Amino acid sequence: MTTRRLARSRNRVLFGVCGGIAEHYGWSPGKVRLAFVLSCLLPGPQFLLYIVLAILMPGPDKH
Repeated sequence: MTTRRLARSRNRVLFGVCGGIAEHYGWSPGKVRLAFVLSCLLPGPQFLLYIVLAILMPGPDKH
């Protein structure tokens, strides 16, 4: 059994966080990005969380 780890994606717009989350869960990267942008219209720390994830998530695998 192989375990996929959560990592930033090479399929990136800014830092690859939304793409990495989408790849990890098998979701569409476009839908995850759209959900993030729409969530930024609501009050909360969404953008701060994105920056923290961009720093903490490992980069894409270099195969």
